[in-house]
Amino acid sequence: MEKRRIRVGLLFGGRSPEHEVSITTAASIAKEADPERLEIIPIWITREGRWLELRSGAALAALAGHLLAESEIGKLGRREVLLSGAATASLVPVAPGPSAVATGEGASAAPIDVLFPALHGQGGEDGSVQGLARLADVPCVGAGILGSALGMDKISMKRVVAAHGIPVPAFVEFTRADWEKRGGDVRAGIESTLSLPVFVKPSGAGSSVGITRVTAWPDLGPAVRDAARYDYRILVEQGIDARELEIAVLGNDDPQASVVGEIISSREFYDYRAKYLEDGSKAVIPADVPTETAEAARSLAVRAFRALDLAGMARADFLLDRKDGRLYFNEVNTIPGFTPISMYPMLWAASGIAYRDLITRLVDLAIERRRATRVDTDRPDA
Repeated sequence: MEKRRIRVGLLFGGRSPEHEVSITTAASIAKEADPERLEIIPIWITREGRWLELRSGAALAALAGHLLAESEIGKLGRREVLLSGAATASLVPVAPGPSAVATGEGASAAPIDVLFPALHGQGGEDGSVQGLARLADVPCVGAGILGSALGMDKISMKRVVAAHGIPVPAFVEFTRADWEKRGGDVRAGIESTLSLPVFVKPSGAGSSVGITRVTAWPDLGPAVRDAARYDYRILVEQGIDARELEIAVLGNDDPQASVVGEIISSREFYDYRAKYLEDGSKAVIPADVPTETAEAARSLAVRAFRALDLAGMARADFLLDRKDGRLYFNEVNTIPGFTPISMYPMLWAASGIAYRDLITRLVDLAIERRRATRVDTDRPDA
């Protein structure tokens, strides 16, 4: 009997500012996934939050390539669905009729074996979708609820890794309300604790959205107001004259670190424009650093992965101080960019794992992780 392929619900889009980047990531995964092992079910989360199951990868490719406007994607076939955990995790049509166009199954529920969130930023990378997967009792690629939430929130993330002895740059944290009600005191605390330059960051945004490098104190206020557009919690972090190193981590209970890579940004720092909108930034793999530095960074990456209760995949980013060679943990990305030319897959390609095999490995790790973390109270017969 021919073995049934694993049905993978590939989630992409979402409501975050990284909607477009997510579509590009998902299109790459759908195109390169092993067709003999995986059946990819593209599920587009629109900017309004609707879940649309696309008929095939062709619709996803059309979205990614801007061949059709988002409003016209229905021409390629789709149906609006919800995720149900009744008996078996399934995509259930919201209603029969025009929104449940012919997919070979009419308006019937489509079983899903694994969710693969190719989502970036809030609403997809912060534990929200991971909680939904838990409720539906379906394995989900990547970190679980806690790890995703920690990985998305820079303040909590830095607190946790620092408590595990991993060095982080000095920072000051506050809320939008703190700034509005007692901005003078907050500013005084920042200026007495940190020295210029500093980085102002929203705590819970991804892809360097809302981050400003401040080199003069009068610019602090506008930078804080910009960060506050993206999150209620804000941090101001000590700037360091540093090289930016990145390590890919893969696994569950026995995570492994890739070779070390370096990002050489086309701008002052590796912000959203440098990542996605401008040419000129360069990835160097492996990074030209001493062996002992590379091994220290790889060890710290695994330690951070464990400290934050991560699973499946993560990219750990570090700052290497140009003056004294000290390593500082910057952040982890629990759903890193995942096109073939994104840093995470390139690091693993340089470490001996091809892109297609990496996709399959992550699906297998998700299934493994769900089996390992289930407890008796999850089961109806407990």
